[in-house]
Order: sequence, then structure tokens, then C-alpha cells
Amino acid sequence: MEYVLTTDSLSKQYGHFKALNELSIHVPKGAIYGFVGKNGAGKTTLIRLVCGLQKPTSGEYSLYGISSNADIARSRRRMGAVVETPSIYLDMTALDNMKEQYRILGLPSFDTIPELLKLVGLEDTGKKKAKNFSLGMRQRLGIAIALAGDPDFLVLDEPVNGLDPQGIIEMRELILKLNRERQITVLISSHILDELSRLATHYGFIDRGHMVKEISAPELEAACRKCVRAEVSDIAVLSKVLDQMELDYEVISDSQADIFASVNVTRLVLALSEENCEVLSMNERDESLESYYVSLVGGGSYE
Repeated sequence: MEYVLTTDSLSKQYGHFKALNELSIHVPKGAIYGFVGKNGAGKTTLIRLVCGLQKPTSGEYSLYGISSNADIARSRRRMGAVVETPSIYLDMTALDNMKEQYRILGLPSFDTIPELLKLVGLEDTGKKKAKNFSLGMRQRLGIAIALAGDPDFLVLDEPVNGLDPQGIIEMRELILKLNRERQITVLISSHILDELSRLATHYGFIDRGHMVKEISAPELEAACRKCVRAEVSDIAVLSKVLDQMELDYEVISDSQADIFASVNVTRLVLALSEENCEVLSMNERDESLESYYVSLVGGGSYE
């Protein structure tokens, strides 16, 4: 498999605090890679290192196979990023912001700017200054600026943070469009795990600066066990019947149990009825991305 970004025992230390602790990450070409971690886990630190904003204490990383210990500047030109907050000029229009970025990059022509503004849904903003944009519009302008150099790797740090539901939907559709239509590999740091699960093809779960697990979306779906949650009048009878049927289950409360198997509902209900146990409800359930993450590293707040 070809990787856009890899790290090898990458560490970053501030005094006695290890923000990254021998982190290893593998972002496949063409992926939407969801980078998941609690508050202070080290997600933004990794992004800042990869963007060249800071230097690692030890270890190395590679972009398109070029090591950070070598001349990585050329590989970094193939990369666009929005780190923490979009780098935009609030007193300028979207068009003028884009022209300024083109000048910084030394691009010879402004001809492709209208296409980029249309791509992010800002083609009709006219003379409206960025300070009067909604938060979602500013985020999309930040992405347009990051795309100015025509990168094929895009790094987004909390791109939907603070957005309203409509803004989140627009951002999701934009990211999917960039990935599917332009074949741009995307690394997304996010704490909104439900939204991330609608996008990501691969995941990396980080805790205390160390990679806990990397997993593809199909592997994650298989790992997040589906179950049937049954609510009954007598949990002891349900347990007895499930044992007799040799089904895997977990008692949740004095009236509920999760059954991790394909359930013949008619057979189960009849067996319970014979024991004078009433079925109050039965619902299919999936383990969420959030609950899977918590099972890996324990509870806590997200970054």
C-alpha cells in the first residue's frame, strides 16, 4: 500500500511533558483518515510537525516517501493545511484573500481562483469582507486558500468545530467532493466522532501522544459489534433461555440484555413465554465510533 504520510517513533517534548510519544501513523494515498483523540492527546502537535511549524524532539516522518531528515520542502508543496483557525485576512473579500495567497506562492496567474471559490461555494460573495462571513464560510475560504497550490494531500484540524448543523453538512460534502472527484488524500483531526464516521475510510486512535490503534472503516464496522437489545419482565429467565440457545449476550440492567447474535425472534419469544417472561421491547443496535474509542482508551473529554 502506498502512503502519503508515515511517522516512525515520532516524539515531541515540551520540558517534561511528552506531547507525542514515539507515534507511528500510516495515512494511505486516497484515504480520508480520521485522527481521533481526547483533549491534549497530541493531534494538533502532529499536524504542526508535519506542516513544518515545529520540529520533532526525536523520530521522523515522511511525506510521499521523503523523510523529514532529508529535503522535505518539495514534498510539502504537495500539501495544503488548515491548522486550528483559517489563515484569512478579515478585511479582505474572498477573491482578494485568494489573490494574496497566489502572490505568496508565486503563482503566475489568477485564472484558477474562480474555480476554487466555486468549489467551496463562495463564488457569489462579491465585495463582502471575510469579517462578515459566517464561521462555515470562513472555514471554506480557509480550505480554498489551502488548495491554492493544487495539493493532493489536505490536512484539516477540527474543520467542523463550532459549525451549525447546516455548516457541518456543507463541510462534509466539500471534503467528500475533494476526495472523490479530485483524489485528494485528507487527514482530519476531529472530536465530533459521529460526523467523522460519515466520512472516514481509515482511523487512527491516539492517546497520550501514542498511537493506540489504526484501523480501516470496514475493519471498524466489523469490530463494532451489532446486537439486539431485549427488555424483558424477568432478566433471570432471559439469561437462562439465552444460555440454553447458546447465544452470546451481556446483561445491561435488571430488565435489559444485549444479544450479540442473529436472533430468531419468534423462537425466543415463545421460549420466554413458556417461562412466564414477557418481552417488553427488542431493538437492533450498533456500537458507535465513540463507544469503540472509549473501550480502547477509557473515558474523558475530546479535543
